Amino acid sequence: MTCKSICLLFWVLLALPCFAASKYESKITSLEGEKWWGGAVGLGSKMPFEGDLRLFDLSVENLNNQNVPLLLSSEGRYIWSDKPFSFQVENGELRLYSDYEKMEPVLAGRTLKDAYMAASAKHFPPSGDLPDPLFFSMPQYNTWIELMYNQNQEDILKYADHVLENDFPVGVFMVDDNWQKYYGNFDFKPERFPDPKGMIDRLHRQGFKIMFWICPFVSPDSPEFRELQQKGFLIKKKGTNEAAIIPWWNGYSACYDLSNPAAAEHLKQQLRGMQEKYGADGFKFDAGDIGHYNDPELEFYDKSATSVDMCRYWAKIGLDFPFNEYRAGWKMGGEALVQRLGDKDYSWNAVGLLIPDMIAAGLLGYAYACPDMIGGGQFASFLGVDQTKLDQELIVRSCQVHALMPMMQFSVAPWRILDEKHLAICRDYARLHEKMGAYILEQAYHAAKTGEPIIRHMEYAFPHQGFVDCKDQFMLGDRYLVAPVLTKEHTRKVMLPEGVWVDDTGKKFKGPKTIEVTAPLERLPWFEKVK
Repeated sequence: MTCKSICLLFWVLLALPCFAASKYESKITSLEGEKWWGGAVGLGSKMPFEGDLRLFDLSVENLNNQNVPLLLSSEGRYIWSDKPFSFQVENGELRLYSDYEKMEPVLAGRTLKDAYMAASAKHFPPSGDLPDPLFFSMPQYNTWIELMYNQNQEDILKYADHVLENDFPVGVFMVDDNWQKYYGNFDFKPERFPDPKGMIDRLHRQGFKIMFWICPFVSPDSPEFRELQQKGFLIKKKGTNEAAIIPWWNGYSACYDLSNPAAAEHLKQQLRGMQEKYGADGFKFDAGDIGHYNDPELEFYDKSATSVDMCRYWAKIGLDFPFNEYRAGWKMGGEALVQRLGDKDYSWNAVGLLIPDMIAAGLLGYAYACPDMIGGGQFASFLGVDQTKLDQELIVRSCQVHALMPMMQFSVAPWRILDEKHLAICRDYARLHEKMGAYILEQAYHAAKTGEPIIRHMEYAFPHQGFVDCKDQFMLGDRYLVAPVLTKEHTRKVMLPEGVWVDDTGKKFKGPKTIEVTAPLERLPWFEKVK
């Protein structure tokens, strides 16, 4: 278990009293054939919910990802609350628990799409804006897995050079955690970055847009800590004027109280100052997890704020920066924020989680989502592994899953770990994403206007045609059906809906029918709807 997981588990256990009996309870009688999605992106692989699902409290845990107080039904119903609630499934029956209100389903139509579109229009309408188009049109690169906590100028420039030398498309480039002097400071470690502005200028000349990892935490015993505490910009110990110290995966820190508008503006000024001084294009906004704010001994500037509200205050900072990326979230559907899936392991099981979790993100209003990092973003799963014996097939199949998603992000360097054959395949799929970039960006603009997901569940696109339990293929917009291989097998079944479909080899099929396709390692099966 990673430090991040242990820390979040600690806060979940601390908040266990929150699971006590709630004031309002609802039992939702299912309609015939009805199934439900929603609540948390991290539950994507369990959706649609069936059988039994343990009690899940949206105010206590977020499974390293985004939560939304929304449940959606295949039969056109939805459940929404402006406040967090708990839910579980017992013997196929959905049960809801709330401290705020009695919840009942709203009948919006007959389909999953009807339910989603009605909920979106009423509760999280699209803002009309989207993150910078480069996120969608080109692959992204992140230094985390290669450098981990040793972010430094020399190796960052080498990584960028290798992107170009290996003929990969240039796009967004993210420098991850531990570039700054300490948390809450926005200058570079001088011993690792002798010329940070020169580094950024060079990356810009190469065609990259540069983002830097940040968090809401502030290292204690620092000049910034003393200034922020004096101004009242930090979360406090209850009943005192002293800053609270909060445990998280990198240690113990104070934390910006972003429920204070002056503190939020101060932080944004620091970020804008970094942009002006160094030329940074934007920021990867990490942390902000609900569990960091659950301690009853914490006191916020906004006395009515709860853990989920503090998570949301963090997310709102990113609205001022078109180059942004988040992982934790509360509500904020329809907003111009990039939402990354939580860190996935380097494993075949994790590859299998990408599609259901991305579908869940879309159904919760997060159209601008990224399926974590190719091969996995959980650095601990790479430790102790012989780097010369990494599963090259796993990396390729993970890359193929990303290729026709809204975004694809490399971190572990394919040119370091892959032989020429496997590297060439990854290069081809990075180029496929670039080739499809105009269509993907078109879908992003459509999402900004309508709220529709870019990645869609088959049941959403083709209701009541037998797709309700389909988790291993998806629609990209309304034109492309994508069916990646998610295991070490080289064949798979594909369920084609009604209509005429042409696959990636030019072969034509008439649906509805289930076919078995041969998919050698270099092939990602995908189908275009032509009629």
